[in-house]
Amino acid sequence: MRKLLLLIAFATLCVPALADTAQQNKMKTCNAEAKAKGLKGDDYKKFRDNCLKASPAAPAAAEQNALTPQQEKMKKCNGSASSQGLKGDARSKFMSGCLKG
Repeated sequence: MRKLLLLIAFATLCVPALADTAQQNKMKTCNAEAKAKGLKGDDYKKFRDNCLKASPAAPAAAEQNALTPQQEKMKKCNGSASSQGLKGDARSKFMSGCLKG
């Protein structure tokens, strides 16, 4: 019984250590980018330091603001329908045709 409890305690302590933290993921990404650029020595260290200091929200925000092709098409069709002053069923038919075509 004592061995089982010891094993369970050890396993619960190891699980968080096995999971990558956000900082570890950021470090991996920064190192990969530096190596892809072929940086070495002081240039590598400067790039890595600046990369690690950079805010992680900036790339995520840029990805969120990028529209998919379907969203771009929807935006274009919606703008055309609005500029034509379409409402109700006429708007629905126009949007359907615009999105299909």
